[in-house]
Amino acid sequence: MRIDVHTHAFHPKIAQKVLDQLFEHYGITPVGSGTVEDLLARAGRAGLDTVMLHTAATEPSQVVPANNWAIELTRKHPEVIAFGSLHPGYHDNQRELERLAAAHIRGLKFHPDFQDFFLDDPAFYQLMEMVPRDLVLMVHVGDDQDPDKNPSCPRKLAALTQAFPGRKVIAAHMGGYLHWKWALEHLVGTDVFLDTSSTLAFIPDEQLFAIWNRHPRERILFGSDYPLFDPGAEMHILQRRLRLTDSALDDLLQAGSVLFD
Repeated sequence: MRIDVHTHAFHPKIAQKVLDQLFEHYGITPVGSGTVEDLLARAGRAGLDTVMLHTAATEPSQVVPANNWAIELTRKHPEVIAFGSLHPGYHDNQRELERLAAAHIRGLKFHPDFQDFFLDDPAFYQLMEMVPRDLVLMVHVGDDQDPDKNPSCPRKLAALTQAFPGRKVIAAHMGGYLHWKWALEHLVGTDVFLDTSSTLAFIPDEQLFAIWNRHPRERILFGSDYPLFDPGAEMHILQRRLRLTDSALDDLLQAGSVLFD
C-alpha cells in the first residue's frame, strides 16, 4: 500500500479561507483547491493508494467540529485515513476519544504551534495520559523561531517520546521544519517516524542526506503536506534529491503501512 502520510483537506465552504491563511503564515502558494476531491485526484495520478488526512483543532471549541469532519471523511472515502484532534484546553477529551474509537479513527494530529500550547506543557502531558497506545500520533515540529522559544521543537518531542515510550509517533517535516540541526541531535536515530512533508523545498542537501543516512530507513515516510505541495511533484523531487531507484522510492512510499499493523 503506497501512502501519503501527511495531507490536509477542508470543507468546500472554508477551503479558500484556509489556503489564504496558509499563504500568509508560510509564504507558500498552495496547489489545487484544498478539497478532498482534489487531493484524491492528485494522489491517484501519483499512484498512491491511501492518504492520511490531518486536522488540528486550533481552539478547544473546534475539537468536536474537527472530529466530525474526520469521521465524515472516514465514512465517505475508504482511501482516506483521517486523524482526529484533541486540545489540552478542551473540557471533555475523554468523550472525544470514545467517539473517535467508535468511528474507527486510527490516529491523532497535534500542531502545537497552531493550537497554542507547548509540547512540554504539563496540561499536554496530562492529555497524553488519556491517549490509547494504539493510536498513531502525527506531531507538527518546527518553525522559524529558536527551538526553545517555539511551541514545538525536536528536543521537546524527544522528551515526550521518552515520557510515553512505545507509541507510534511521527515527527512531521523530517523531525522539524527549519529545525533539522536539532532533529539530528535529538530525534534522528531514535524510534520515532519522520515524514518528508514540507521539507524538500527548504532543507539543504547536507542535512537531508545526514538524516537519510542516520535514521532507520523503515521509519522515514512519504508525506506531501497537500495542499501546500502536490504529491506527485514531491515524489519526483524526493527521488531526484536522494538519488533513489524506483524500487527504493516504492519502499519509502510503502513504509507507512507498518503504522497500522
